[in-house]
Amino acid sequence: MIRLLEELVMELNNTSAIVTGGASGLGEATARALAARGVKVVVADLNDGRGAEIATEIGGAYAHCDVTDTDQVIAAIEAASAMAPLWSTVNCAGIGWATRTIGKDGEYASAHDLDLYRKVIEINLIGTFNVCRLAATKMSHNDPDVDGLRGAIVNTASVAAEDGQIGQVAYSSSKGGIVGLTLPLARDLAAIGVRANCILPGLIDTPIYGTGPQSDEFKARLGAGVLFPKRLGYASEYASLAVELLANSYMNAESIRIDAGIRMQPK
Repeated sequence: MIRLLEELVMELNNTSAIVTGGASGLGEATARALAARGVKVVVADLNDGRGAEIATEIGGAYAHCDVTDTDQVIAAIEAASAMAPLWSTVNCAGIGWATRTIGKDGEYASAHDLDLYRKVIEINLIGTFNVCRLAATKMSHNDPDVDGLRGAIVNTASVAAEDGQIGQVAYSSSKGGIVGLTLPLARDLAAIGVRANCILPGLIDTPIYGTGPQSDEFKARLGAGVLFPKRLGYASEYASLAVELLANSYMNAESIRIDAGIRMQPK
């Protein structure tokens, strides 16, 4: 018998989610989109003031959370599961960094700072995996649906994983790692019925670009280099894709670019 389309869509209503980096940008948009679907969302972030404000607005909860700190991640997960079964996890927390591999003077001392490289990897890649391993552990206790599904995870990489620009060695390494873990993660978690997908955003209009006339001019120049439409993406467009990946029961082990067709040039 052919199953109806709605039966293939995971019902998110009356479940909970944790969104890391949920106090701004992609994370905030995703938290709001999930709340609109009836999900109880834990906004996990380091920005206590803004995070708590958003959590109150969407009827969720805030958790101060460094994604590299196992105890803090577990506390955020427990806060979510206290409201409803944890079925969704979206990892948006991360940092950027730009510097070239070697300095102009050719001296060892001016080469890329190794501690900064480690920091970017620690937060973006290891932090993402830390949340995945712990959230999936909690999801493994959920009662499965008819397909045996117990939850879903969406991780955030970047087009820099594939089109890394000059100076992005650390950032691209971390985001490439997130793409690389997608398939084996999905294969690992298939045993417990948890799906895992990855989004590679392009140039998305988030607070990182600032505000005001100069910021608007800069974003317009960036948008002119996009294939179509010629603008920066909206955080809500990322959020829409994230929610689809959480809700669509047949999406698994995929890494999807959302970039309006841009291919980043070397610089």
